[in-house]
Amino acid sequence: MFKKSHLITAHKDHNRAVPKLGLVPTMGALHNGHKSLIESSIKNNDVTVVSIFVNPTQFSPTEDLAKYPRTLEKDIELCTSLGVDIVFAPDAKEMYSSNDEVTLNPPKSMGYILEGYYRPTHFAGVLQIVLKLFNLMLSSCYHSSQTDAYSIRAYFGKKDAQQLLIVQKMVHDLYLPIEVIAMPIVRDTDSLALSSRNVYLTPTQRQQALALPRAILRIEHLIVQENIRDIETLKAEANSILQGLQIDYMDFYTHNLTLAKEYGTREARKCIFLVAITIDKIRLLDNLWIE
Repeated sequence: MFKKSHLITAHKDHNRAVPKLGLVPTMGALHNGHKSLIESSIKNNDVTVVSIFVNPTQFSPTEDLAKYPRTLEKDIELCTSLGVDIVFAPDAKEMYSSNDEVTLNPPKSMGYILEGYYRPTHFAGVLQIVLKLFNLMLSSCYHSSQTDAYSIRAYFGKKDAQQLLIVQKMVHDLYLPIEVIAMPIVRDTDSLALSSRNVYLTPTQRQQALALPRAILRIEHLIVQENIRDIETLKAEANSILQGLQIDYMDFYTHNLTLAKEYGTREARKCIFLVAITIDKIRLLDNLWIE
């Protein structure tokens, strides 16, 4: 069961035959992308839990754990205004009882490429904390006075596509009774995908970063409006827009994170265009999910 939480007003009707619980896992510094996840959970569930926890195990020693933005009071205010039922905001000692815990590694084929190549310990930390949160949700259901079974949904944004796909695989492989809901990318007024790390960008760096959504929107236009799906043609278009930036990776991948062009097709269909750039040590991700 949840050991520490800020209880927000529980104001909805919880007397349905099969109560539905929604979980929105976050690391705080909530923005409109998180807001869209929360609103969808509130709309489609009886109870919504938002977890706020800056998870140390998904940061490497060289990353920005200490600098990661923490705005707990504002986050709780936002959750309250939206009608969240519970904000779960534990500290590290509550989530990690020792330095020698059981850990969970991502699949080799999905967890050590792309983001996992640059951050080889990242997804093990992600899976460890997400599984803990899922088990806390399940434990809370079992200890509830409700006699009916609970249906649990967890909400993740498509911007962190690799994370989403790996979490989905964990749920599938470990037979977890959780439904993972993939939510669309939310963009700022200048089209940059919302991220808590955007606050690190200077005005000049943000202008540079706008090449990222321009590349995404250009590929979307070519596919949807001009029916151009040749992978190499699309990559060349994106590369020309991102020219001069540090591109960490950029390609089309299947939902199993294999290269689409190695899957027996030269066309971009039922795949994801994944791209990451680095601007002065600030990593920015974006993607396009393609039917």
